Amino acid sequence: MIAIGGAIGTGLFLGSSLAVHAAGPAVILTYAGGAIIALLLMGALSEMAAAHPTAGSFGLYAEMYVSGWAGFVVRYTYWAVQCIAIGGEATAVAIYCKFWFPSVPGWIWIVGFSLGLVVVNGASVGSFGEFEYWFSTVKVSAIVVFIILGIALLAGVVPSHTKGLSNLTSEGGFFPSGLKGAWIAMVYVIFSYIGTEVVAVTAGEAKDPASAVPRAMRTMVGRLIVFYLGAVIVLVSIVPWRQIQPGSDVRASPFVTVFTVIGIPAAAHVINFVVLTAALSSMNCNLYLVTRMMFSLSRGGYAPARFGKLTPRGTPLNALLISTAGLFVATTVALRYRDKAFVYLFGVSLFGGLLVWLMIFLTHLFFRLRYRPPAGAMTRIRMPGYPYTSILGLLSIAAILATTWWVKDMHIALVAGLPWLVFITCAYYLTRLSTGNKKRSPDAEND
Repeated sequence: MIAIGGAIGTGLFLGSSLAVHAAGPAVILTYAGGAIIALLLMGALSEMAAAHPTAGSFGLYAEMYVSGWAGFVVRYTYWAVQCIAIGGEATAVAIYCKFWFPSVPGWIWIVGFSLGLVVVNGASVGSFGEFEYWFSTVKVSAIVVFIILGIALLAGVVPSHTKGLSNLTSEGGFFPSGLKGAWIAMVYVIFSYIGTEVVAVTAGEAKDPASAVPRAMRTMVGRLIVFYLGAVIVLVSIVPWRQIQPGSDVRASPFVTVFTVIGIPAAAHVINFVVLTAALSSMNCNLYLVTRMMFSLSRGGYAPARFGKLTPRGTPLNALLISTAGLFVATTVALRYRDKAFVYLFGVSLFGGLLVWLMIFLTHLFFRLRYRPPAGAMTRIRMPGYPYTSILGLLSIAAILATTWWVKDMHIALVAGLPWLVFITCAYYLTRLSTGNKKRSPDAEND
């Protein structure tokens, strides 16, 4: 449920309209393609997490098996990406609350919910998990109800103007924008799957990570495929795809459109509650992630030592507080410079998410070549089809990243991301000059 919470954000409820607008009904195949890439990623991560269940996860694996530069870049990039994501979700929370309370200033909601989630994450990992479980339950329940009602409508069970599956071909065919449109939609779709990697980060605090984490990864991807594909098939089958227009207001959500067709009273209010929960869930999950990444950087010698300390309850509180500062900066920029500077922060976020996935696939290739299990121990899970599956995943992410250059408003990923890569590379070499270049053991994070 934590992994599902990290993946299912407001993107599915609001952002799916962008993918539909680009590909038409062929967006179904685009989501299927994104699911395959996510499945490959989970296979690679499962094998590495079973061998090294640590809080630093793929950041530490990159350092151990690729290079110190790789580990530094992956962890700091992921930290920055998630801080930006938290800031974006915090501003979204204010927008959704304004739907009900238009006279209340947005900053009150941002500060209130942010403080609440900081307290939750600072208490213990158990409290984080409990809140994330229920947040995820709301999102999953909404999707399941959406799919069930949609199938009933398409089957004629619900008395309404059902057309079966004719909407999949009636508005310019299944591929109205050709294969090019279906591929361009992948830029939006793959971002919906980013967040699934969170389950690997939880390995350092799971009771039996060698078996629990790989099992969670397999079942989570299977459920995501059902949820995403089921929701998208229902969506483009019930509503002609040309009527689904992108928009940031909850009333523009494709889910509101479908619930209205089905006859759900106050559909906009129902979906507003769901997307508010989705935003809070993403904030909660991402706050957990950035805390563990900062903790890992500290234990690796790339951040001040105080960020690597634990409270008596086992929480890296100092890492949490400095990550909250990142949340404050991202939120401030999002509110004051939404149309200017924040677009560059979003570019870094998109670039960083894809870069981290690319590095996970690359790390797995090196992992297989260099990993030597301890005497008498064996990795319980192995990535099938190695090395071809990891190479396929790596090339797919590289192709998607390159495609952002030709997608409207998405070229900012490279415009902002490449300078970030240069900056963080310079920061790494400056840090190495001052701290040395020691190779870390995963045990350093588990002490």
